[in-house]
Amino acid sequence: MTLEDRNQIQRGLDQGQTCAGIARELGRHRSSVSREVKRHRGSDGDYNALVADALAQGDAARPKEFKLTQDEGLCHQIEEWMDQGWSPRLISSVLARDHGRDRGKTVSHETIYQALYVQTRGRLRADLYRQLSTKRPARKRRGRLDGRGRRYGQALRISQRPASVADRAVPGHWEGDLIIGAGSASAIGTLVERSTRFVMLLHLPHRHDADTVATAMLEEMGQLPDQLRRSLTWDRGSELANYVDIQLDLQMPVYFADPHSPWQRGSNENTNRLLRHWFTKSSDLSVWSQSDLRRIAKLLNSRPRPTLDLDTPAQRLTHLLANPPEVALTP
Repeated sequence: MTLEDRNQIQRGLDQGQTCAGIARELGRHRSSVSREVKRHRGSDGDYNALVADALAQGDAARPKEFKLTQDEGLCHQIEEWMDQGWSPRLISSVLARDHGRDRGKTVSHETIYQALYVQTRGRLRADLYRQLSTKRPARKRRGRLDGRGRRYGQALRISQRPASVADRAVPGHWEGDLIIGAGSASAIGTLVERSTRFVMLLHLPHRHDADTVATAMLEEMGQLPDQLRRSLTWDRGSELANYVDIQLDLQMPVYFADPHSPWQRGSNENTNRLLRHWFTKSSDLSVWSQSDLRRIAKLLNSRPRPTLDLDTPAQRLTHLLANPPEVALTP
């Protein structure tokens, strides 16, 4: 936690927010925020960011002996088991079973991971991480969501979408995502209209950063009539960091799904599975031209869908444009 994080936690608590709500804005797990508040309250029981930051620094400075720095026998045993394919969790469990009352001979799986990944911690072999199933030389960070919570802290959340989006009665509400090619070197943007399952594809052969995705989206969706640009729902990937520009240029609100919740964009997820017939996983997507994407989108839009009573997306879209539903005005 940084001081900035703690200031945001203090503001949230002062406004009556729950730890879960504050965690969503920070892009952290709710238990991280809950622990932070419990551990670093002031003597008066209130949470103050400056006080909490000072307490946390004091906790971090407390000296604590690391178990795998002195016991060479224990290190050797761990290395031997890991060379046989044992996981740190299994090793920890077996040590606890065999030496349950001798804490000097037991070690948690987290301590083993720290010895593998934190330089100068412990005496395990430097190459021992290769025996892990992931083979990662560095630990993958979890809980921070790669800064996505902060990036989209002021953005519209999926829970704020109007009811007309959920019931699919009104056309013009889209879901979007990227299909990523081999080595993340290429991509294709996918846009699906929720009511009709009509598909549009964005050509991103070489880059899929925020500027490139925004430019491609404005070019494609800018050709749609206004009644077909009511909203867009995306996940929290960095490729849509320019969502404010997209909202302004297309006059269309952009909503963001909750982290790690692909089912909230079910139409897009199902469509991406269909598109994998052409765009296979781990393939180079840059070989597909813009005309190729338009041809494939046309094929998919001409395909009967069981969810549409075997109508095609193109048929449903044509019918809705000819017979627009009445949309209730919201105050």
